[in-house]
Amino acid sequence: MINSVTHEPIPRALVSSPGNRFATLTNSEGRFEFTLPKPDSASGGSSPSNGPVQNQSVYSLMARKPGFLADPNAQAQSFQSNAAKDVTLTLIPEALIVGAVALPSADAPDTITLQIFRRMVHDGRGHWGLVGNTQSKSDGQFRFADLPEGTYKLLTNELLDRDPLTADPRGPLFGYPPVFYPSAPDFESAGTIHLAAGQTQTVSLSLVKQPYYRVKVPVIVPDADASASGISVNVYAHGHKGPGFSLGYNGSDRAIEGMLPNGSYTIEASSFGPNSVTGMETITIKGGPVEGPRMTLVPNAAIRVNVREEFTSADHTGTPQWNIEGRAVAISGPRRYLNVTLEPVDDYGVGRTVTLRNPTASGDDALLIEGAPAGSYWVRVHSSRGYPASVRSGSLDLQHRPLVVGVGGGASPIEITMRDDTAEVGGTVEGITPPPQGPGSAGNAPGQGQGRAHVYCIPLPDSSGQFTEASVRPDGKFVSQRLAPGMYRVLAFDRVQTDLEYLNPEVMQIYESKGPVVRVAGGQKERVQLKLISTSAPGSDE
Repeated sequence: MINSVTHEPIPRALVSSPGNRFATLTNSEGRFEFTLPKPDSASGGSSPSNGPVQNQSVYSLMARKPGFLADPNAQAQSFQSNAAKDVTLTLIPEALIVGAVALPSADAPDTITLQIFRRMVHDGRGHWGLVGNTQSKSDGQFRFADLPEGTYKLLTNELLDRDPLTADPRGPLFGYPPVFYPSAPDFESAGTIHLAAGQTQTVSLSLVKQPYYRVKVPVIVPDADASASGISVNVYAHGHKGPGFSLGYNGSDRAIEGMLPNGSYTIEASSFGPNSVTGMETITIKGGPVEGPRMTLVPNAAIRVNVREEFTSADHTGTPQWNIEGRAVAISGPRRYLNVTLEPVDDYGVGRTVTLRNPTASGDDALLIEGAPAGSYWVRVHSSRGYPASVRSGSLDLQHRPLVVGVGGGASPIEITMRDDTAEVGGTVEGITPPPQGPGSAGNAPGQGQGRAHVYCIPLPDSSGQFTEASVRPDGKFVSQRLAPGMYRVLAFDRVQTDLEYLNPEVMQIYESKGPVVRVAGGQKERVQLKLISTSAPGSDE
């Protein structure tokens, strides 16, 4: 058992089989040993088709220890019980962010809540996602542990001074606005913290006490059902979406209420459910309370989806059953194989994804997206048959540009053309080490056979292609089938690329010389030779 960064042995790590049937701790040198039971000879014999069956069992191992993370790219350690074999397991050391929050007072500070966001990639685009929160101790010290390598943003939550010894009920209320590391005014302009595996980053945050003023924004809700379903409120400083400030909704008064310090804020309110509504207002606080202006919540968009099918082969996807009011109803048309979702463009993804509504009755084949608030969205088309050759709204190409939904639900229909004249790209990846062969080798264990390479067909900017992954055999050969026609850069990595921001041209510039560009038309088959891109393991110097 070794540390993936330092390659030093890891003592006192727990090594076990799934289900903990076998388990042991590593010694001071990181070594462990299992004595596995011999397989039952009664299971021997012969198979009419495969000949003699070896008396053997296959086991796989896993490891864990506080302060370390599992390696998602580690090769499965499977081996047969009839063979003495040394295996090497690796764990990734955790990264840490530690520090202290300082208040401008000699008094012992209250507990401060802190949040941490990590840069993540979904469908080729990056966004910030909340990955943890913690509270500081009485001396202001805090600690974020169990962090994988990556890029992070850090902030404190608001803290209102409600100490009865210092607060004047007749005077202004003071509090500590959020601090965005290192000292930015909002989440968008906050600095980033880049962590390598095993790295500890020490930071310090200083809070500044400011007066808070009461805010009340009356809300006009056109639908009583929408109000009853609850209203969620988001507050953005300086008009930039992000966490930090908050207000609440008072259902009895039908008003957004709370307290905020001086500044300019965008307030967004929305409801959930089939009759969802959304509203938005901007307020400015300058040394006094604010009441108004009134916010009117308007119905969210209902967007029709029209599908044109240009298929050349028969449909073998079957007819799915939908549960409608307790009855199984067969659904025909594009709804059988197609789903369409709208994903918010915002870098800080507080917006919710909306998708096609379910059919309401037998024979309801209409494709309709309901409940899309005003904003910009990427249109995702998921299909089990063919590929979307064109996705448009009016003259707008939605495969490369976002769909803009106006206030009050204004949006043109989404027009989709589906085809099934797919292409194929195959070939060989050079530089793959073949798995060991022979009796007792892990390569003979059932469940093995995956090569150590991962091939990605990445569409070039403005290409009509779609991102596709292909598995690689141990001999280095691969085939990417059912590929949408277009231009692709084909890359082979030695590790799974979970954070490949392939829709970001700046990120992809470093791979321009790492793999060939191929153009494939419908029905075409292309063959390429790829060189394996060696990506360093976490914390390594390779």
